[in-house]
Amino acid sequence: MSIENPNETVLMSSAGQPSVMTVSALNQSVARMLERNFPLAWVSGEISNFTRAASGHWYFTLKDDGAQVRAVMFRGRAQYAGFTPREGDKVEVRALVTLYAPRGDYQLNVEAIRRAGVGNLYEAFLRLKEQLTAEGLFDPARKRPLALFARTVGIVTSPQAAALRDILTTLCRRAPHVRVILYPTPVQGEGAGAKIAQAIATASARAEVDTLLVCRGGGSIEDLWCFNDEAVARAIAACSMPVVSGVGHETDFTIADFAADLRAPTPTAAAEMAAAPRADWLALLESHADDLTRALRRQLSDANQTLDWLARRLVSPASYIAHERLKLQSLQSRLAHATRTPLNQARFAVNQLHLRLQAKLPQTAPARARLADDARRLTTRMATAAAQRRQALAALSAQLELLNPQRTLERGYAMVTDGKGKLIRSPKDLRPRDLVTVRLADGAAEVGIASVQPTLD
Repeated sequence: MSIENPNETVLMSSAGQPSVMTVSALNQSVARMLERNFPLAWVSGEISNFTRAASGHWYFTLKDDGAQVRAVMFRGRAQYAGFTPREGDKVEVRALVTLYAPRGDYQLNVEAIRRAGVGNLYEAFLRLKEQLTAEGLFDPARKRPLALFARTVGIVTSPQAAALRDILTTLCRRAPHVRVILYPTPVQGEGAGAKIAQAIATASARAEVDTLLVCRGGGSIEDLWCFNDEAVARAIAACSMPVVSGVGHETDFTIADFAADLRAPTPTAAAEMAAAPRADWLALLESHADDLTRALRRQLSDANQTLDWLARRLVSPASYIAHERLKLQSLQSRLAHATRTPLNQARFAVNQLHLRLQAKLPQTAPARARLADDARRLTTRMATAAAQRRQALAALSAQLELLNPQRTLERGYAMVTDGKGKLIRSPKDLRPRDLVTVRLADGAAEVGIASVQPTLD
């Protein structure tokens, strides 16, 4: 059992003798006591003896002017740190106080880490960056190229800033032809962000420069914080001309750098990006002038050769007319010859064909005589045959006339037909009260039959 007094705690056995603990048990008891009495807390200090193990765990010592403590940050937590600490960095860690039992070392089990003194600012920076990124304010598709030949460069900075002198010196040395317009504004202190945004908006509204530089020299994160202002980022994104951000040193990043069309590591570099060196332009112009001179000389040489060639071809009008007259006479002779030759050939061919035709023609005089004799004999025979036919026709006509029923009717006979036009040949074909038609030589009459009497043999 244990007996407690205000000054110490002694572990006692059941026999009243002090119990003996192992080192492991002791360290585990101390570790549990530390973990119960020291919950998660923020501790600040300087990084020393930083080691990153192959497993991904971080081991380092956190110290200040009067003390130091070992610390460990396991890989699962370290991967969300957002940066890798270096020797001498001032940091703040959120850690659990514990004891490493195998060595008996008191240490901090780190859950989170941030840069000392700027933890809240850095978190605010990340939140704003994430918000504006989600809005598409940093989209690379929105970035505009700088003017190829800038005639006027605008500068948004403080008139007293050393960065302004660096920019002017660089521009004077590299591009003395460039006109510079200063849009003065504070670049540090309370309300500087709103004034910087206003200066950018003024430059955008005036639209009198080809490229706008937003610059400031190096400083602490607090000094540069006005360039992390949301209003500054939106003013840069809405600016009517390309914006180059040159804030701080090469390792310093601000929201303005992400919103700008181009980020320069320093103000001097921003001036170099904004305007190409005058010497480069002069060299380019000289090169173009040489190219133009060579091209002009080549064209003149070609023109001279063409002129010489045309001069050799050029003749006097009288000579040209005489030459053309000779050509015309030659063509006329050729045309006459070309016309007469086919005609002569055609005449000769016709004569030859005529001779051949004469040789091939048969003797037609005897045949014509025979044909005339045959024609006379044929005419005679046809006349004789026609006379004979007329005589035979007359005889047949006389016979036909004798057999003509009309002539029989004219001699006093009549033809009797019934109502259907059928010829009545016998009394058997008649009935009392039948109507019959009696046809005479000069007409016909309808007669009713009163009675029928057959012929008595």
